[in-house]
Amino acid sequence: MSTTPTARIPGEDTHGGGAFAWLRALGPRGRRAFAGAFGGYGLDSYDFYALPLSMVAIAAYFGLSSGQTGLLVTTTLVVSALGGALAGVLADRIGRVRALLVTVLTYALFTVLCGFAPNYEILLVFRALQGLGFGGEWAVGAILVAEYTSARHRGRTLAAVQSAWAVGWGLAVLVYTAVFQLLESQLAWRVMFFTGALPALLVLYVRKNVQDAPEATRHRMESSERGSFSAIFRSGLLRTTVFASLMATGVQGGYYTLATWVPAYLSDERGLTVVTTGGFLATQILGAFLGYLTGGLLTDRLGRKKTIALFAALSAACVLGYTRVPDGADGLLLVLGFPLGFCMSAIFSGFGSFLAELYPTSVRGTGQGFTYNVGRGLGAFFPTLVGALAESMGVGGALVFGSVAYAIAALALLGLPETQGRELV
Repeated sequence: MSTTPTARIPGEDTHGGGAFAWLRALGPRGRRAFAGAFGGYGLDSYDFYALPLSMVAIAAYFGLSSGQTGLLVTTTLVVSALGGALAGVLADRIGRVRALLVTVLTYALFTVLCGFAPNYEILLVFRALQGLGFGGEWAVGAILVAEYTSARHRGRTLAAVQSAWAVGWGLAVLVYTAVFQLLESQLAWRVMFFTGALPALLVLYVRKNVQDAPEATRHRMESSERGSFSAIFRSGLLRTTVFASLMATGVQGGYYTLATWVPAYLSDERGLTVVTTGGFLATQILGAFLGYLTGGLLTDRLGRKKTIALFAALSAACVLGYTRVPDGADGLLLVLGFPLGFCMSAIFSGFGSFLAELYPTSVRGTGQGFTYNVGRGLGAFFPTLVGALAESMGVGGALVFGSVAYAIAALALLGLPETQGRELV
């Protein structure tokens, strides 16, 4: 397993203190890798949220049921499981940076094409293909940065990469608010997808400035099992792969249920306007950003498993509280958006470090890409379940099933080791 200290990159500061010691410790090349991964994940988030934010308009345009709109998200996430697994193998075989470029270009291209969809069926196909790139970006970017990072700072560093999701989410809400105020809804949802071309700009930066961590690359290239899919199912790693996949299923099942249906809950059942919905989501997004950073700090102090278990319990409690706010108490709904966003995001903070530390360098991309994205694919059925149940229970009532997903994540931790303090080899 990953227990031997990794040689540091020349010029790294491994002893500096302060709030940004983790950033200084990366060294110049590590900081460029961090910028590339942060940008890639932020824009990944932006492209994902183009759909949930536009779902009410899309449903009206094509005359869709709640089940059909939920299927758009589920299809994206299920296909992303395949894309993530393939990207992980690719990262082990051709390198982290090259695989990152492939994933970013894929999700950007098909997000833009969604804006041209003439009917529901074509939109479903384009959204599925968008999932191929969407699924792989996080795992590849997280591994790229993890291999530049010491065990001392890995939780905080990877949580900072994870916080890019909240940045992309916030940017998507700002653009959504402006676009839907300025344009008719039948055109506005298409424009939202057109703006998904933004990641193409990031590709230029990554190609010119970012490279794989040299020491990790050497270990990877020396292994005969580099990128071996079967290796993560052999006796030494099989238990890890099964339980890490279950953990990822629970966490992402809960998250994507909320990400998909809270905007519709606010607009359809609470009767909020586009501008008011944007304000409520802003509170949730602020909580998410601070949750990622706080979760990273706790990951390094409490350990990976305790932090994930803590926020699984808190996230389930927040779901129950948020969906039980009585009609007319919109002020309370606004306040509760902060802890909801905080907890459902903080639980992800330890994922980058935890999954990277569970696998050796030769199959780190394969293992992390598979477990995270199988979890995403299986977790994707929770939004569809909520969409189907919403027909009879209402969105608010059906959202309670998100708490079941978090219970699955907490139970899966019982089958995984604590990896705090491990260096990567």
